[in-house]
Amino acid sequence: MSEFADKTVLITGGTRGIGRACAETFAQAGARVAICGRNAGTADEAAKEIGGATRGFQADISDPASVDALIKDVSEAFGPISTLVNNAGITRDGLLMRMKDEDWHAVLNTNLSGLFYCCRAAVRGMIKQRWGRIINISSIIGLRGQAGQSNYAAAKAGVLGFTKALAHELAPRNITVNAITPGYIATGMTAALDEKLMASIIEHIPLRRAGNTEEVASVVRFLASEGSSYMTGAIIPVDGGLGM
Repeated sequence: MSEFADKTVLITGGTRGIGRACAETFAQAGARVAICGRNAGTADEAAKEIGGATRGFQADISDPASVDALIKDVSEAFGPISTLVNNAGITRDGLLMRMKDEDWHAVLNTNLSGLFYCCRAAVRGMIKQRWGRIINISSIIGLRGQAGQSNYAAAKAGVLGFTKALAHELAPRNITVNAITPGYIATGMTAALDEKLMASIIEHIPLRRAGNTEEVASVVRFLASEGSSYMTGAIIPVDGGLGM
């Protein structure tokens, strides 16, 4: 029997991209998988397509009351949450001089504050179990920065500091907290990039290709497993060497 057979995994932003790949990976491993999206219909449809013990849940993670309701609903449906994958994120790109206040706040509220709300709500159950895994999806942009993405870079860099602080806080409770910094991963978000920009990015990747969502999901699965039990506060790049 898979070690995930008795585990409940919550994945925010689980309807597409990296989150969808994570949901499929955990469902195949026999976990009870809750995928969260802003749209209830989209989340339900994705859950049906993934199959297994997968259910869709609607929530706005930038709203703490919505997050508290999400954790309550998932726990009632599947039991205590064992693993939280904080993947939900948005972009609102623009040069600093032209960036609107609402674009700054929207990205910070979802990508950083939303992650905080999810962790705060989910750790209560993990502490009671004295076991848990929190995996935060940051970005190489949080390490290197990127012109036109000061809001996104600030949020993703904040995720890294938050990960390390929370890892210290929860280690005595047998709860690990780690982060992944994906590089250029082929998703719907990156598909919108200009072809010349894409070629330029790949030229600087030592492995000379974009990554795929399954390659990130496999690292997420490892961090949720017993094999990673002596890892916490780690920042793991999945970037083809781009961050070297």
